Amino acid sequence: MSTDHRKALELARDGQWEASHEIVQALDDSFSSLIHAHLHRVEGDLGNAAYWYRRAGEPVSTLTIEQELQSLFEREAANADG
Repeated sequence: MSTDHRKALELARDGQWEASHEIVQALDDSFSSLIHAHLHRVEGDLGNAAYWYRRAGEPVSTLTIEQELQSLFEREAANADG
């Protein structure tokens, strides 16, 4: 599933919100929920983002959008390696 996560993150980085959202919306794991939360933050829908953070079992991010995306890439890479 890491390939899906990586693709969703790359699309988010490239400003392709809809395509990234389509990928994570079809998945049902906590990391996908976390990416989903990030996407709703980018969109400005903080209420929906909070819902997805809860689904991921994570607190609402206090990082900037850019920092959070970098953090998600790092987590995905760590999961892919281990």
